[in-house]
Amino acid sequence: MKPAAFLYLAASLSAGASPRLDFALGILAGLRGDTVAEAASIAKARAADPTAFPLMVRVAGKRQAAGDLAGASTLYREFATAQPERLDAQVAYADFLRESSPDDDFAGQMARETLEKALERFPGELGVQKRLFRIYESLEQRDRSLAMFESVASAAPGHSQALAAVEMARTLFPKDDPAARERVDALYLNACREQPADPVLARAASEHFRTSGRLPEAIEVLAAHTAADPSSLSLRIRQGILLLAAEKTEEGEKVLLDVLVIDPRQALAHQSLAKLYRKQERAAEARPHAAEALKIRGGDPGEFVALADEFLAADLPRDARLLLEKALYFNPSAAALAVKLAVATRRDPESRAAASRLFREAEAMSGKDGPAGDPVFLREFAEALLEAGQTPAAEERLRLAIRGYPAEQKKESAAALRRLAGIWQQEKRNEEAAKALLQRADSLDPP
Repeated sequence: MKPAAFLYLAASLSAGASPRLDFALGILAGLRGDTVAEAASIAKARAADPTAFPLMVRVAGKRQAAGDLAGASTLYREFATAQPERLDAQVAYADFLRESSPDDDFAGQMARETLEKALERFPGELGVQKRLFRIYESLEQRDRSLAMFESVASAAPGHSQALAAVEMARTLFPKDDPAARERVDALYLNACREQPADPVLARAASEHFRTSGRLPEAIEVLAAHTAADPSSLSLRIRQGILLLAAEKTEEGEKVLLDVLVIDPRQALAHQSLAKLYRKQERAAEARPHAAEALKIRGGDPGEFVALADEFLAADLPRDARLLLEKALYFNPSAAALAVKLAVATRRDPESRAAASRLFREAEAMSGKDGPAGDPVFLREFAEALLEAGQTPAAEERLRLAIRGYPAEQKKESAAALRRLAGIWQQEKRNEEAAKALLQRADSLDPP
């Protein structure tokens, strides 16, 4: 609320003061930096409504910040003692004692006793049980820790109880204890059976089985979950991935494809299918999924360029262009992407008219020693310049391309030599130089 609103509230209610108004006036005074007026208003509000928990917490917090730990503790203790039926007050007092005086044995004892009394009044309260378990463990009272674990583990199976019991079990028992693992198995399975649609529970249970080397059980948990909640796409994807890991390829592929029918923007499903198809040497099917994954989640320029090169090598310039346009959205200053986009745009009949501008922009972005020195870019740029009637500029790029080809790319280098010679022959100039270029090309790549 803005200060002006506080002033309006104060003026409108001044005839009948109330704890809420005093609290609001105290907040306003604090915003203005008037700590004296703030404390007076909050104290007045507390006197009018001593049962207001937020007021007590605020006053106690101020005292603690001022170094008056004893005063803050007194407020928490008196409030909790006066209102034993308020669980939040008991827990807040115990938390204050443990957090403000972690090394004080007396404070720790008070916190434990407060929580034990609260548990008597509120049996089965999980928040209290978890706090007491940690206290008993810190005091090395293993018999009490075990009793607390048994109490939580034997409660009605559910999300919170199961996860809390599992966490306690991991503290209490060795990781390689078969009996303990069976107990944790049962905790998860019973809870999943009672609440199969709970995604947090299903994920935790499936990870428990996966990390302990039991993929079939992990898959079964996820299958039951997705049957109960078909809209849980992230766990359906997880189910598909685990099926692939278990070498149930057809089942895993179907699960992932079904997810993409529902939501085509699930990057992990695309990524998993791309990985599967590459493993199966189905490159043509892998590329579209790899492209969708990159378009959705983004990636570094190198990933985009490598995949764009695959599309160009497969004579799919449109797919390369669309991928690179998205790549520049994620990486607008990446010259390597601009260079490759210009090439793909020229090779795509749908967009060739826009290529000339992209070549110049890419060259300017690249700078003297940047990726615009790539011979493929220079060859394509030269062709665009020739189409625009800019022959001298095209010749310059061809010369740079010829010098830029590595020694092993003899075929590509010869093609560039022949192209430059062809320009001169067509215009009937530099005839001797053209012959020399053709001879050099033939020596690299015999006709």
